[in-house]
Amino acid sequence: MNSTISQEPIYQEVINGAAHWSVTVPAGKTLRFTNPEGASNVSLLFYNPKDLLERYNAPDTLKCQHTFKLTKGNCLYSDMGRVFCSITRDDTGWIDSVGGLANKQKVAEKWGERSYQTQGNLWLQNGYDAMLVELAKYGLGKRDMAANINLFSKVAADAEGNLQFEQNASKAGDVIELRFEMDTLVLMTTCPHPMNPAKEYPNHGVEVAMVEADPVSEDDYCRNFRPENGRGFENTERYRCVSQASTCCEA
Repeated sequence: MNSTISQEPIYQEVINGAAHWSVTVPAGKTLRFTNPEGASNVSLLFYNPKDLLERYNAPDTLKCQHTFKLTKGNCLYSDMGRVFCSITRDDTGWIDSVGGLANKQKVAEKWGERSYQTQGNLWLQNGYDAMLVELAKYGLGKRDMAANINLFSKVAADAEGNLQFEQNASKAGDVIELRFEMDTLVLMTTCPHPMNPAKEYPNHGVEVAMVEADPVSEDDYCRNFRPENGRGFENTERYRCVSQASTCCEA
């Protein structure tokens, strides 16, 4: 199994449940997510930190790789046809690509309503508002909210096309690794999945570590997972070359 699990982290942190966070990940680094209890959900959005108008494009990502789910081998594409990151490890075998984020109304209907003013850190945060807080840190807002992915969560379709949330799709200790092919602003929240049927508000954190990624070779698994991925990598490499040249000229 290709994995950076044995590498010493450059940076690591535990993100509590019902929290939000963001980080700019340089090209050539891997983010390793670990599900400590087997019950976490991690919602992610991706943006180009040098041009925030470029962001993760869910339809193109799924369409060009002919898939509904995401897992090891798949790449996450921007709306410019470039690869933000590649999924180099996925112990769950299924990353949700369509479930989205729960909003305030959804959380209140499923688990009741608690405000921060009355309950402090025990309030029931929702993924949509949590992501808006992170977006605001970079001058972004509602119109910049793209479709997200949900790590450690599985949403499948039945024979009639109805979406079903599958409980226990992840187990304690599961790891998902994303290798970044270009500098990427990553926004995340650990709020519960909107389709989670749990009776009590799910409040589960995640362990996050950044490690050095191995160089991408011509026979790289993700690069060759789909023919389209090879073109995506070429687009990304061209962009990185031009971007680096521009930086050198400015210096």
